[in-house]
Amino acid sequence: MSCVPPPKTVISLCVFLTGSILFSGVWAAAAPESIDATINVNAEEFIELVGNIPELVIIDSRIRGDRIQGFIEGALSLPDTDTTCDSLSKIIRKKETASLFYCNGVKCARSSKAIKIALNCGYSNIYWFRGGFREWQEKGYPYLQE
Repeated sequence: MSCVPPPKTVISLCVFLTGSILFSGVWAAAAPESIDATINVNAEEFIELVGNIPELVIIDSRIRGDRIQGFIEGALSLPDTDTTCDSLSKIIRKKETASLFYCNGVKCARSSKAIKIALNCGYSNIYWFRGGFREWQEKGYPYLQE
């Protein structure tokens, strides 16, 4: 039996695939069940909020590639990767304004990351649609496409 190391191409492919999987979010942690100082809502409660709070700011925390698949009407695109105190201040004028964040669903942590940034910036009155766009689609609610 011989112990010959694998060719460089096999090692390179393995490193590439591992990196691709990590960066694509396949191994990324799922969103937490809840976030302190926020209110979790489902799709029906989301719709109720829109009807009851006309000034509600809806933030889609997904990246552009995800948003191309569709988005909830009225949602402003602010990917978690672009979420800062400055970018939030351009969308949510007052820190106590009701705001709702969502992303792809329970396996997506983008909206939870964006919410944590918003909380650290001093925003309050935050709602989280943890089920996100996946729940919205599964329940057959209408959405827009770019």
